[in-house]
Amino acid sequence: MTVLAFDFGLARTGVAIGNTITGVVTPLCTLISINTKPDWNSISKLIEEWRPQTLVVGMPYLLDGTHSEMTEKAAKFSRQLEGRYSLPVDTINEQLSSMEAEQRLKQSRQAGRKKKIKKEEIDQLAAAIILESWIMKNA
Repeated sequence: MTVLAFDFGLARTGVAIGNTITGVVTPLCTLISINTKPDWNSISKLIEEWRPQTLVVGMPYLLDGTHSEMTEKAAKFSRQLEGRYSLPVDTINEQLSSMEAEQRLKQSRQAGRKKKIKKEEIDQLAAAIILESWIMKNA
């Protein structure tokens, strides 16, 4: 099954694609928000191109597990995805996924990577980490 995952943010949203049969997950792209609103045109193109059967949204809970304003905004985003595309949308705790993504990129830099790490790379890798967690949880 093909799954598209989102690391939702007000400025940028990271996107990753994965397959539950193979377990392969790939960072795909980072979408730039339009006045803090999701780039629905780009999301529509991704859904049309990749034809996912399920969508996954990372939920940014606080370290103690409580909701924040961003948690509510991510929940709204997941409801909008479901309403617009009539696809099942699952959510998963994405706690510290961006930090893990940044750490992985720093490690790749130490291993010979020359380019500076961009925020967009962190966002799409965070989406991949979210999707990896979701696949492991649902395997």
